[in-house]
Amino acid sequence: MANRLAHETSPYLLQHADNPVDWWPWSPAAFEEARRRDVPVLLSVGYSSCHWCHVMAGESFEDPTTAKYMNAHFVSIKVDREERPDVDAVYMEAVQAATGQGGWPMTVFLTADGEPFYFGTYFPPAPRHGMASFPQVLEGVSAAWKDRRGEVTEVAARIVGELAGRSLAYRGDGVPGEEEQAQALLGLTREYDAVRGGFGGAPKFPPSMVVEFLLRHYARTGAEGALQMAADTCEAMARGGIYDQLGGGFARYSVDREWTVPHFEKMLYDNALLCRVYAHLWRATGSDLARRVALETADFMVRELRTAEGGFASALDADSDDGSGAHVEGAFYVWTPDQLREVLGESDAAFAARYFGVTEEGTFEEGASVLQLPLDSGVVDAERVDSVRRRLLAARDGRARPGRDDKIVAAWNGLAIAALAETGAYFDRPDLVERATEAADLLMRVHLDDAARLARTSKDGRTGANAGVLEDYGDVAEGFLTLAGVTGEGAWLEFAGFLLDIVLDQFVAEGGTLYDTAHDAEHLIRRPQDPTDNATPSGWTAAAGALLSYAAHTGSEAHRTAAEGALGVVKALGPRAPRFIGWGLAVAEALLDGPREIAVVETPGEAAAKAGEPGPWRSPLHRTALLGTAPGAVVAAGVAGSDEFPLLTDRPLVGGEAAAYVCRRFVCAAPMTEVSALKGELGVFE
Repeated sequence: MANRLAHETSPYLLQHADNPVDWWPWSPAAFEEARRRDVPVLLSVGYSSCHWCHVMAGESFEDPTTAKYMNAHFVSIKVDREERPDVDAVYMEAVQAATGQGGWPMTVFLTADGEPFYFGTYFPPAPRHGMASFPQVLEGVSAAWKDRRGEVTEVAARIVGELAGRSLAYRGDGVPGEEEQAQALLGLTREYDAVRGGFGGAPKFPPSMVVEFLLRHYARTGAEGALQMAADTCEAMARGGIYDQLGGGFARYSVDREWTVPHFEKMLYDNALLCRVYAHLWRATGSDLARRVALETADFMVRELRTAEGGFASALDADSDDGSGAHVEGAFYVWTPDQLREVLGESDAAFAARYFGVTEEGTFEEGASVLQLPLDSGVVDAERVDSVRRRLLAARDGRARPGRDDKIVAAWNGLAIAALAETGAYFDRPDLVERATEAADLLMRVHLDDAARLARTSKDGRTGANAGVLEDYGDVAEGFLTLAGVTGEGAWLEFAGFLLDIVLDQFVAEGGTLYDTAHDAEHLIRRPQDPTDNATPSGWTAAAGALLSYAAHTGSEAHRTAAEGALGVVKALGPRAPRFIGWGLAVAEALLDGPREIAVVETPGEAAAKAGEPGPWRSPLHRTALLGTAPGAVVAAGVAGSDEFPLLTDRPLVGGEAAAYVCRRFVCAAPMTEVSALKGELGVFE
């Protein structure tokens, strides 16, 4: 019989709906049940594409004996961390503080008041490598609850007190300046892997937000070292196994320093951020590799993550059926020499093995290799490469595919909207801009209520019950603002303004401090507040960027003041921990540059002719404005006299011709009518 999770929208929770564990979703009723029965709460947090979550589920949660013990001695709550990032953040902070590490699945034991007293991540079904088994942990916690209750409640109260003490007013003394940005760059240089690209050691994650900072810093200052780190890192990732050499798109991270073997899950947020980064790298350098990877990643998102409703699914699993009925990590993606020969024949298989780095020994497990793109050793037959790639991709499409988490997360769709809109504009792909617009329409229809409050998730067109958090408002506003600049449709600017007004009303505290949850959100043991970027921009830095862009579009001092207040934390943290506040540093670059405001006023004839042009831009000046590398520049395009954008107000044609006005704080330089002049002003490579 299905448990209570059968009525949820989360694919992760639905994966556990048939467990013999009597799971509860996160709810007041679950804690009331624990209080009524006088038992502790077992909180298990994970997500659908998490490999070790699947392992623990198969070993423990699907085991009738373990489930029987859990049902008798605990109220068990299952949480999808992607639906409830606030719950995940609060208890992960406790786990990391107590154990020095974290991860998923996260296992936390709580009192009926939600106070944690024992922590862990994955527990095996039997003792292993000095690690207690899950049954041993369950028995130990249950015994402590019954026999040493005073000790348990004392520990819980102490932990909650320590967490409350961490509620700091993250503020710096003013906004980041030249000195702080230079110190951040120096810090990144020290941690840079000059041999393999990227930062730090294994596991190595794609540093998309740091690369965005490096590109913006180069655009503003001309620092060649910043551009070199960005370009070399992007090339190393694109040639490595972390990038899908057949189908495009990036895996979550590399388990080694060389980018060779990935953790094979593919997340929407990684691919959205990296698609935009590679598009920006092309914009700065004209790199053919950056162009190819940006387009392939955009096409991957549309082909494999787009849902029937027009949004983008959260993730693809790392695991899939290897042909024997067993779910194996990476089975969909890896190749042996024999498999190459079976698809390609002897000659082309030998060529493909050299080209993609497939060896008899293998680079992964059991003699299989992850496809890579080693550095060119000479002239490559492009036609032969294309033929091999197409045949291997067709053969791979016949394999059992990884599972897909069809949940729509508002924040990650905001990132995808921004990436697809810009990539479509840069590379004459109006279809990508259309996909971005359709995703934005879905967020408007399904996630946004009449009071401009966002729902965090939806699935199959059904709105989830969980309220949006700060990153949802910041990233969706970023997507809408980008779409406004690309399409020239001012309604997206207006919608972004609605969301950012909620940020000012519900998420900003005294002195510019930001919280991850709204003032009227569910009360947890601690109100989550984290300004550091992780796999995605933090809600704090995402909101800062969107607030600054909106202020540049509208001249709103309230929004600019809020952005500057939020950036105080970047001044404090950027020089000390630049790898963990990359998006904040990128926003600071925009602030230092102005950011620039580009108003493109067009003739009615240009607007009327738009329908016959191949690209998504409105005019040659508009396209040039979009290609500018000025950090965080905003673009408004429309017919002279239009009220679509505040930037167009009182900006006339020049001698009857279209003109571009480049401004800072609504103070503009002389208008330009020639594309060449605008290119020079904005640093356009093309």
